[in-house]
Formats: sequence, structure tokens, C-alpha cells
Amino acid sequence: MRSFVWIALIIPLLFIADESLSQDNERKTFTNPLLPSGADPYSFYIDGYYYYTNTLGDRIGLWKTKSIAALKTAEFKTIYTPPKGTLYSRQLWAPEIMFIEGKWYIYFAADDGNNNNHRMYVLENGSSDPMKGEWVFKGKITDPSDKWAIDGDVFEHKGKWYMIWSGWEGDINGQQNIYIAKLKNPWTIEGSRVCISKPEYTWETHGDLHDANNPPHVNVNEGPQALQHNGNLFIVYSASGCWTDFYALGLLRFTGQDDLLNARSWKKSVAPVFEKSERNGVYAPGHNSFFKSPDGKEDWILYHANDLTGQGCGGHRSPRMQKITWSSDGNPQFGEPVKKGVPLTLPSGTE
Repeated sequence: MRSFVWIALIIPLLFIADESLSQDNERKTFTNPLLPSGADPYSFYIDGYYYYTNTLGDRIGLWKTKSIAALKTAEFKTIYTPPKGTLYSRQLWAPEIMFIEGKWYIYFAADDGNNNNHRMYVLENGSSDPMKGEWVFKGKITDPSDKWAIDGDVFEHKGKWYMIWSGWEGDINGQQNIYIAKLKNPWTIEGSRVCISKPEYTWETHGDLHDANNPPHVNVNEGPQALQHNGNLFIVYSASGCWTDFYALGLLRFTGQDDLLNARSWKKSVAPVFEKSERNGVYAPGHNSFFKSPDGKEDWILYHANDLTGQGCGGHRSPRMQKITWSSDGNPQFGEPVKKGVPLTLPSGTE
């Protein structure tokens, strides 16, 4: 009889312990996607917070969170809406936020409704918290050619600052290349641009456009992102048309000494490093960025992708994230895009 009493008392405790363990495991994991939609995801980490943004089209919004996995419940604010009737009033794409030399900057591409007029622009905020203070429009950021440009990314390498972006060689929408230039300050390019990548492999040239206003083929290199690890410098970029399932990531590795403007010092991977996974139901993964885990021990990739084939460049694209690793020769290893809804361990150091 006494044994029965002890069993009756222990069984509820086992259920409580099991439920507590289950809840604890749930707190240590997350699932993709991070938001229902949101193309061109980007984040910046400082003082315990991630500041995240993605393309909204008509304005620029900012999320503040201790965990990118918690974007759905994060603080959100529209920090900039452009005035109407300007060359930067519409089609605001791929914003990036950075803290440089004591101030916040946001880089974005925009036009007046005519894609031919897409150029890159800069906002500045002197507040310690980018969710506060005033965002000041600094103007257009361009090299002397002033050609079509989108997807700007700014980075520091060996004490010098650079900007990389996707642009046209001329004034006709036939091909997008990756360009690099030095920066004089966070809102000014110094000197001429240098082309370091053009679409050349088959996996970079998917995307027929049946449009009378465009050539029959538009070959794409876009969304360049600098990635540095153990003294090595890489640029990860998106290739092929975003309107195709073949949208994928390519890799450039800097093999020179100090001159990043020497195009011959950039070596391109002959195959995509991150591409669609039909078995996992992930299509057109691309336009990525990178971030460190809160404790600085892990490297993670942010990217957008579609759940179904043929969903193209519209609102179906949603932000996702997964950990990357490094090979013995120092190259990043991205693996395969993870299936929607699969539990993943949170970045190390996440509260």
C-alpha cells in the first residue's frame, strides 16, 4: 500500500519534469522562416541588440531584438519614409544598417518609379540608439560614372573602408555586375568603381525576361556581402534572376595582398555555394547577409527564400537563418537550406 502511495506521488512529478524539459528545449530552438515575408534581410549587432531590416518597398523599417529568432515579437519602428516626387521616393530596396565611427548609417537603393533610375542613398543618425534620434538624408552615394546601382554593402578591411554593389556597365538593363570602390567617408565614394565579377557561368545566367522593355536575357550578379574570417576576405553574392528558382549564392575570395581594387585578385567559385533544395522545399535562396552569435563564437547566414517553385521576386520571400561552418582551407561552408519548420538550435549565447 505504501509503495502505491509513493508511485502516485512520483508520477505527477515526472510529468511536471518532462513538461519543464520540453519547454526548456523549445526555448533553445527556433524554426524558419523568421517572419511571414521580408526580402533582403540584414542585421547589425552592438551592445547586446540586433538591429534588423529588410525590404519594405515604400519606407525603411527597423527591428530591435536580443535574438533574431524572435523578430515576430521584436520592437519595430518605421524610421524613414521618403518625400514624394523625388528620385528616391519609390522602390526602396535592400536597406542595410551599420554603426560607423560613432554614428548610424543606412544604405538603400531607390528610384522614382522607373527602374532605370535606381541609385543608392544614405541616411545618418547621431543617436546611440537607432530607434531614437533623427535620421538625416545625406544624399546619393555614387562613383563618377553614376550608373544604375543597387544592393550597396560597406565594410572595413585593414583600416580602409570600401563599398560593393550591383550595377550596370552602361545604361541598358542587360547585365548586372559586382563593383567595388573606396570610401572617403561613410556617405562618399572616392575614385572610380572597379568591376570584380560578371555573370559568366550557366548557374549565373538563368532568367529569360519576356518583356518588350528588356533584352531577352538578363544575367545577374547582385546582393554582394563582405565576409571576413581568420584574415581571409570573401564576397558572397546572388546570381541569376530572382524571378527564377535558380537564384543562388556565389563566392568571391580575395587572393591578393592589399589592393582590393585589383580585379585579378578576386577568385570566383565555379559552382554555387548555396542553392535551392527541392527535397527541403526551399527555392531561390539568396540576397544574404551575415551575423555573429551573441557570444561571438558562431557565424550565421541570413537569407530569403520561397516555399514553392515559381513564386518569384514577390511577397512570398521570407527571411531565414542557419549556422555556417568553415573548411580546412578557410572557405565558408553553407550546407543545404533547411526545411521550413524544422527546429534549429539558437545561436550560442542567446538569452
